[in-house]
Amino acid sequence: MATASQWIQGARPRTLPNAVAPVVAGVGAALHHGGISWWKAVLALAVAMAFIIGVNFANDYSDGVRGTDDDRVGPLRLVGSGLASPGSVKAAAFTCFGIGAVCGLVLAIATAWWLVVVGAVCIAGAWFYTGGKRPYGYAGWGEVAVFVFFGLVAVLGTQFVTSDRVDLVGLACAVGVGAISCSVLVVNNLRDIPTDTESGKITLAVRLGDARTRILFAALLMTPLVMSVALAFATPWALVGLLAFPLLWQAYTPVRTGAQGPGLIPSIGTTGKAMLGWAVVTAVSLALT
Repeated sequence: MATASQWIQGARPRTLPNAVAPVVAGVGAALHHGGISWWKAVLALAVAMAFIIGVNFANDYSDGVRGTDDDRVGPLRLVGSGLASPGSVKAAAFTCFGIGAVCGLVLAIATAWWLVVVGAVCIAGAWFYTGGKRPYGYAGWGEVAVFVFFGLVAVLGTQFVTSDRVDLVGLACAVGVGAISCSVLVVNNLRDIPTDTESGKITLAVRLGDARTRILFAALLMTPLVMSVALAFATPWALVGLLAFPLLWQAYTPVRTGAQGPGLIPSIGTTGKAMLGWAVVTAVSLALT
C-alpha cells in the first residue's frame, strides 16, 4: 500500500507550475484593464490545480494498466510500481476531476453557463489523453492538448471569469504560457523516446525523433520571450518578461548538450520554474500599468 508521501509523489507536484502559471497570467491580463473578481481567481486556480493533479493520476492509471510505465524513467508511478491498485488511482483521478468540476460549476453559475461545456471538454481531454481505447496522447497529439487546455483555455478562461472579457493581451499571455507548458511535455517525452517506442506509445517526440524534438523544445522555449516583445505594445514594462531568459537557458542546457534519460530530468523542473517566473513577472507588469 502506498504511503501518503508516495501518493504526493504520484500526484507529480513538479507539474503544478503548469496549473498556477496560466491563472497568474490570466489574472495579470485581466488587471491590465482594471479591477477583477478575486474570489473567481481563487476558484480558477482551484480548478486548474484539481485538473492537473487529476490528469496526472489518470495518466498513472492508464499507462500503468497498459504496461507503458513498467520500465519508465522519472517520477514515481503508483500503478506501474505496484504501490497502489489501479482502482484506487483511478478513483483519485476522478475525485480530483470532481473537485475541479464543482469549482468550475460555481464559476459557470456566476459567469456564463456555457463554461460548463468547456469544463466537460477539459475533463474529457484529461481522461482520454492516455485513457480509453484510442488515447490521443499515444498518437502524438499531447502537445496540442497542453497548448489548448493549459494555454488558451486556462489563461483566457481566467481572464474571462475574473473580468468578463478577453483580448489580445490575454491571447499573447496564453500563447506564451501554452508554449512553455508544451515544452515541459516535449522534454518529458524526449526523455521517454526509447521506452515509449518499445511500448507502442507514439508521442510527438517519437514521431519527430531525437534531433528534431530538441529543436522543437528550443523553439517553444523562445516563444514566451517573443510574446514579451509583443506585449510591449500594450506596455513597455512587459519586457521584464525577458528576465526569464537565464532560467530558460538553464532548462535548455541539458537538451542542447545531448543529455539522455535521467540527464533530462533537471530540464523538466527548470522549465516549470521558468514558466512560473515568466508568468509572474509578466502578470505584475501588466497589472501595474
